Amino acid sequence: MRFSGKAWRLALAASAAPVLLFAATPVLAETIEAALVRAYQDNPQLNAQRASVRATDENVPQALSGYRPKVAVTASAGTQYQDIVTKQTVNGVVQRQNLSGVNAPRSFGATISQTLYNGGQTANRTRAAESQVSAAREGLRVLEQSVLLAAATIYMDYLRDSAIVEVQRSNVNVLEQTLKQTQDRFNVGEVTRTDVAQSQAQLAAGRTQLLAAESTLTTTRANFRRIIGSDPQNPQPGSPVDRYLPKSLAQAINMGLVENPNVTAAMYGIDVSHLQVKVAEGALFPTLTLQGAVQHSNETTVTTYQQFGASATAQLTVPIYQGGSEYSLIRQSKETLAQQRLNLDQVRDQTRATVAQSWGQLTATKSQVASAQAQVTASEIALNGVREEARVGQRTTLDVLNAQQALVNARIALVTAQHDRVVASYTVLNAVGRLSPVTLKLRATIYDPSVHYHQVRDSWAGVRTPDGR
Repeated sequence: MRFSGKAWRLALAASAAPVLLFAATPVLAETIEAALVRAYQDNPQLNAQRASVRATDENVPQALSGYRPKVAVTASAGTQYQDIVTKQTVNGVVQRQNLSGVNAPRSFGATISQTLYNGGQTANRTRAAESQVSAAREGLRVLEQSVLLAAATIYMDYLRDSAIVEVQRSNVNVLEQTLKQTQDRFNVGEVTRTDVAQSQAQLAAGRTQLLAAESTLTTTRANFRRIIGSDPQNPQPGSPVDRYLPKSLAQAINMGLVENPNVTAAMYGIDVSHLQVKVAEGALFPTLTLQGAVQHSNETTVTTYQQFGASATAQLTVPIYQGGSEYSLIRQSKETLAQQRLNLDQVRDQTRATVAQSWGQLTATKSQVASAQAQVTASEIALNGVREEARVGQRTTLDVLNAQQALVNARIALVTAQHDRVVASYTVLNAVGRLSPVTLKLRATIYDPSVHYHQVRDSWAGVRTPDGR
């Protein structure tokens, strides 16, 4: 159901002449879908979160580095002075020899080490990093939904506040005509000065309400630019997204418990905490490493001109007791895991309540729109009737002014109900976890976080990011 045509004209039509919400020419007109596309692509908060997910991707190659060898090259050069006295016995005769001089020792070498076993810590760290990436993606989905919901809300806020300004402006025009007519009738003695004062007071109140509405619209326009990234350009009426919603509250709750990104992020949080326990327990297991080294030296002493050596060593380290910190870390990790499991229960309960609440609001707004439309129709008929009765002296000027104000209130209520109707449908879609550009079929380039992940996952070296920075 798109709130255009009759519904919006009914909300904005003045009794003297109809007032249109939008300009007749469609130049620079935009839709709510186009606004959502701009918010999805250009919102700085959302782009910052995408960068945060890309940074989280790097946890995986960091964890995978535990499987890879470590290579180091060393080199040294310098000068030294040595004074060496040697003593040896030849045929029972002690002979002394004094060697002294300056030499320039130089050496270079390389070592390579490979961890063969470390209690599964590397494997568990890798799996934990992968779960962190998945959790970060769900966090990105949470923010994407929040930004799209905020964009849809501010778009409808602008439509509502623009419509209210038009209603108040039309009301002021009608009140000005009413005051003029009342003064004319006072001049010929048909009404009293009290009637004129009542018209003047109502006109002053109407102008105050118009100024307040214009102030609210100015604030809404600023928030529109902040969220969507540009000023509104002749926005067209929005429509609910009921076609993407579940058919019943039970289906909505079940969908929310499965697809809401807050729930899935909490589930990945449990996986991360469980693997952190395994990593902490790995500190109790032996560690086996293999190391190879080569070293070439020149003039290390006055008597040694050149020396070369190579070695290969396997080292097994069995931890016995390390002060108790390893046991404390294991206990701490288990408590964190328990906390994450309780957090998941809390998130599920919150999601269930949020879905039910948003569904109830959606159901209520459907009825409110119909009631508000009926209220506007009845208020227009009542105002016309009161005016006719006032012409023959059966109604006072105050009755006419009250009927006019009742019609203004009814039109504002209709505009507000139509706004709430659209926003409520987006809120339900957000609660169940399906408020996304894919579901809404937006014409936008969909950001895929897995592209960057696969670009860096198996990277062994390099300091440039995939986009060239």
